[in-house]
Amino acid sequence: MTKHSWAQELLRRPAGVAAAAWIVLLVVAAVVSSVWTPHDPFDTDPYSAWQTPSLNHLFGTDGIGRDIFSYVFAATRTTVVVAALAGVLASLVGIGLAALGSLTARWVRESTAVLIDILIAFPTILIAMLLSSILGGSLGVVITAVGIGYGVNIARVSRGEIRRVGRTDYVLAARASGVGSAGVLGRHILPNVAPVFVVQLSLAMATSILAEAGLSYLGYGASASTASWGRLLNDLQVYIAIHPGSVVWPGAAITLTVLAFNLLGDALRDATDPRLRARRATSEAIA
Repeated sequence: MTKHSWAQELLRRPAGVAAAAWIVLLVVAAVVSSVWTPHDPFDTDPYSAWQTPSLNHLFGTDGIGRDIFSYVFAATRTTVVVAALAGVLASLVGIGLAALGSLTARWVRESTAVLIDILIAFPTILIAMLLSSILGGSLGVVITAVGIGYGVNIARVSRGEIRRVGRTDYVLAARASGVGSAGVLGRHILPNVAPVFVVQLSLAMATSILAEAGLSYLGYGASASTASWGRLLNDLQVYIAIHPGSVVWPGAAITLTVLAFNLLGDALRDATDPRLRARRATSEAIA
């Protein structure tokens, strides 16, 4: 029976490889755009408005002469930062609430379950809009709202899985040998709930990208001085009847990025799930 690492398992999935390649490309673009872009993404030139795609302006220009490619290129920084920070915050909130709801005293577990049920009743986007209207639109508000909102979703999904793993013989043996709750959680439980967690984390990142783009489109997200795919869509949508091709670029960037995070999450779940890996190894051995 041949054993494969999760990386080898991931390479067996073309959709996962393509999604990972797109996300790596985004990260590289975010780093490069912080020091260089073909044109200043905020530089306007009314005499260069609505130029068609060319070698000088790969995606053409918009109604005030901005280079669309440079703006989309620079906006990858916003996307990567929002996805990463919202993912980290959602992970911390989700793991913390799931652990409280599974590994603590009964009254703490019941209180945590009630808190999760209350918080999950409020849509993440609605929370972000409410906070933005009170505190003012900013990326920090979007990251906080999505991180907390989707962290609750992660906690709800992971809680049952953590409780199931916490009742297994090897976890009970670890507790009997004197391993504390933190050690049990880190060494024995989290590795076994990783497949569920990875999928939820990828969804949290995808949701954060959609939330940022949607809120920026509505004027609640990124400020005017921050490049954002959603804000660019807002700027271009009034000209969609005259120049429909201009909205394709930011729209395609949002769609491909959200799809990539979802596909990568599914591929990582399959690659890290020990049950699926064992099933594949058994079928290969039989073959």
